[in-house]
Formats: sequence, C-alpha cells, structure tokens
Amino acid sequence: MSPPQDYPSPVSSQEQDPRNPDIRSSKRQTEDDNEIPVAKKRKMAEPKPRTTVHLDLSQPMKGQQSQMDILLKVLRKRRKIVVIAGAGISVSAGIPDFRSSTGLFTTLRSEHKLKASGKHLFDASVYQTDSSTSSFHDMVRSLSHLVSAAEPTAFHQMLSTLGHEGRLLRLYTQNVDGIDVALPSLETSVPLSTKGPWPRTVQLHGGLEKMVCSKCNHLSDFEPLLFDGPEPPLCKVCVETDKVRTDHAGKRSHGIGRLRPRIVLYNEHNPDEDAIGAVVGSDLRSRPDAVIVVGTSMKIPGVRRIVREMCGVVRGRRDGIAVWVNRDAPPLGKEFEDCWDLVVKGASDKVAHQWSEANRGYMDCTDSEVERAKQKVGDLQVVIDAQRQKVIDHGIPTPSASPHPKPAKIFLKIKVPPLAKGRPITNLSTQAHKRAMTSKLGKAATNPTDSSAKPPAKRTAVKRPAKQANQQSINKSFKTTKAYRETKKMSTTKSPRKDGSDPAPHTPMAQLTPSAARNNGPVQKPGMPMFSDFPNLHKPPAISIDSTERSGLYDRRNRETVSPTGSIPQDMIRDNILN
Repeated sequence: MSPPQDYPSPVSSQEQDPRNPDIRSSKRQTEDDNEIPVAKKRKMAEPKPRTTVHLDLSQPMKGQQSQMDILLKVLRKRRKIVVIAGAGISVSAGIPDFRSSTGLFTTLRSEHKLKASGKHLFDASVYQTDSSTSSFHDMVRSLSHLVSAAEPTAFHQMLSTLGHEGRLLRLYTQNVDGIDVALPSLETSVPLSTKGPWPRTVQLHGGLEKMVCSKCNHLSDFEPLLFDGPEPPLCKVCVETDKVRTDHAGKRSHGIGRLRPRIVLYNEHNPDEDAIGAVVGSDLRSRPDAVIVVGTSMKIPGVRRIVREMCGVVRGRRDGIAVWVNRDAPPLGKEFEDCWDLVVKGASDKVAHQWSEANRGYMDCTDSEVERAKQKVGDLQVVIDAQRQKVIDHGIPTPSASPHPKPAKIFLKIKVPPLAKGRPITNLSTQAHKRAMTSKLGKAATNPTDSSAKPPAKRTAVKRPAKQANQQSINKSFKTTKAYRETKKMSTTKSPRKDGSDPAPHTPMAQLTPSAARNNGPVQKPGMPMFSDFPNLHKPPAISIDSTERSGLYDRRNRETVSPTGSIPQDMIRDNILN
C-alpha cells in the first residue's frame, strides 16, 4: 500500500541534500500543512494626510475658489454640524465683543474709571464692594438696552436655517445677549437638564434674558430697571415667604435672597456645568461630520477643551472637516497643532452672504427687514408669470389595446343534502340504558303496583331490502342451526358423573408435596408400576434392567417430567432410560 501523498518518504540521500528544490518545497508544504493557518489581516487603507487650507474673504475669490467650494460644501451638504460661537457673531448687530480694541474690556475701563481692565466687572468679586456692584449694575442695564434693540445678523439667520433643516446638531454659544436663542429654531431651556433630550442651543455662560435669586434659585424674566445702585434687588418670592413665616407663624426669619442676572462670571461655579458635560458627551458619541468655531478667541479653558475634543472626533471621520472662522488667526499651542482643515479669515456675516448667494434660495426675513426694504425701494410687488405649457405634437396616437373582457362569474346550483337530524348523545345513552334494563329484568323492572304504567310497545319489524346472492351464500354457510344450539346448551350444563352422583361443588385443590408438584403427579415409589397414573400413555414392552440401573432410573424419574398425553417412540424411551 503506497503512503499518502501529503507525507512523502524521501530517500536518505535526498533528505540530506539541501540543494534539491523539490525536497525543500515538499518539506515546506508538509510544515505548512501541520501549522495552524493564520487569519488574514484586513487591509486598512491608510488615512490621507490632512492639510490645512486658508481662505481670506477680504481678498478676491480668484485663486481661492477651491477653498470656497470646501466651505460651501460644508454648509450645504453636512448633516450633523456643531457650531461653537463667540461674541464675534453679534458685533454686526450692535453688541460689542470683549477683547478687541473696541470691545467691552477696553470701553468699560474708561467709562467707569477703573484702575484695571473692564474684565473686572465680569468677575464674581463685583459684589464685594458697593462701587463695583454699582458699576456692574450700570453695565448690565446698558447691555440689556443694546440687546433689546439688536436684530439677528446674517450669520444668526444662517444658523436658524440650518436648524430648521435639521442639519445643525448643536450650537454652543458663549454669548449672553440672547439674540440666537430668540430665533424659533434655536431655542434653549433654562436651567439646562442633565438628561436628554436637550435643546439645539446650549448657553455656556448663561444669558441676560433671565435673573435668579441667590437664595431660593427662583427664575424670572430680567427687569433692567431693578438693577440700579449698589444694592441688588430683593427677591419677591423670598419676601412673601419670610412675611408668612414671621407675621403669621411667629417664627424667626430665614433671610431674604437677592436677585442677580443669570450669567456666569469669572471665578464662580457654573450652575449648568453637569448638564453641559452631558450634552457634550452625547454629541461626541454621535460623531458629527463638521465643526465650525466662529467668533471666539478661545481664552476660556472649558471652551478650549470642548473645541479640542470636538475637532478630534470630527477629524477622526474620513469625511469630517473642522473649520475656523474669525478675523484673527487661530490660537497657537501644542493642543491645537494640526487641528483645522479650513481656516477662514473674515467676518462671520461674509460667510453667511457667500452661503446665501450660492444657495440661490430665499431667506426668511423679519418684519423689520421688510419695512426697511420698503423705505429704500418703495412698495414691493411680486409678479409671477404663469409659464405656458408647451404642446408637443407626437403625431397620430396609436390606439390602445382592446380591453380584455373579464371572466363572467358562473354560479352553479348544487343541491346540498340536509343535515341529518340526529338526537343528542344524552338521549341515546338514556334510551340504551332503559333498553338494557328492560331486556334484563323484563316485566319485573316496572312497578306492578303502578296501574298507570303502560306496557312496552311492541317493536315492529323493519322491512329490509333483499340481500344479494353472494351475501346469502355466505350467511348460509355460517348459519347456526337448531341442533348446534342444543348441543352448545348441553355442553354448558353440568353433566352427572359416571356413577350417577351429582358433581361435587367446587372446592379448592388439596396441597401437594413438592416432589409431586414438580413431577405433575404422585411420587413414584419403588415397586409401583411406572405408568399407572397415566392410563392413556402407551406402555412400552418390558426391558430387562439391572438393579443398579433401576435405582438410578427411579432417581432420575423423580427429577424429570413425563408428558401425560400422546405416545412416546420406543427409541426415545430406551435412550432416556439408559441415559
């Protein structure tokens, strides 16, 4: 038998010859067959190297069309856009920013004759002295008047359109002016919940549209007239609660809280910190496809962290893109190295105008914008010319196919036999029981003393149809005759014994000895005839047997059983006796 082909047996001389390529290949094949196959690694395409492109909106678009196409593609095609906005998007609405040459940090210093920067008025230490508190109240009151007169900018309208289309995943705003949250598709909730669903706009530093009590945390709409002078206004809810407690209940006062604008100052705790962390975590898990950081210098550590993590997740996608939009260059540092795909230098409103022109659509206008346009142009009339439908001559039309007739519905009248009007099973069982009792007891089943009992009605014989010839022959061959019935009746009765005495009643069988029960008869003793108990058994002729053999014969006879019926052949008897 030849060895299997998988395991060849090479000659010893060939086995030691390393120069033979056939032997080396066979050894390598054998070793490869014995080894466990290694799973094939999935070919992963190496990510394309990302480069940062720049777009300057102050320069002509010639030579920058490819960068503009990238920006417009983000604004028109992306489905999950995250926008992190700062005060720069509200400058065109009349709200100054903070750190520019014309920002609040510069102007407030000269207005309130501060020794340091106007940043001091946005610090939590403003409530330590009366002068700083009064300056803070004046600043808040003037800023509230600017916000009430401001209108949403073009960039605000673009964000509102993105939110209305469902492509703006989240807007993280650092602005406290509340212009963005006033738009219908950019609404927010105050306070922010720690569990979703969350609003589309998240205020990172609060807003001037609400004021809060420092004691009971009661929220109410902001009233700028209350914030005048060094004393913060009292909380009306706390005043009523304290009055009920002291005047009616006779208890001591727990104090009355003071109102303050619900904005987050430097060096104080953000009340929505946990909720903002939950929203950011949820947005990171959803993996947005674009992030736009606009109008912020990113000096706040919390905002820097959000931007860094969001850009990392977005750029982790193959089609993700991170965009920086600002008049100034992006921040420097190790954490923001290689963080942007597109850097746009210019105002945010210019980006919105480029988007509206490329979109070739109509933006929603407010009533004030419509009135302003009427004052410049006059009465506006919209005329829509109805387009006439062109009549195309297709020639002589081909007639349609003849309609196929529907098959006629044929109704066949089928006579269905009526259902058998049977009787309930309870009636049948009751009648069968009565019939059995009547046949068993006869007339005795009825009450003889009851004169009202009626004799059972005679059953009339039902005429049956004549049987066929083959059925008659079969019944005739198995017909019970009168003589057969008489014979069967006599066999069932007890016949008297031969001596004329009546048969004895049935008695239990007498006990037998173990040897008699084993031999099916009485025990054979020496000297007794061997076949005396079996008269029907044919007796064989006498055979001369020695006394020794005879004694052994009777011993074996006691252990063996002889059938009482039939005749035994001579040879079988002789052999049994001799053996």
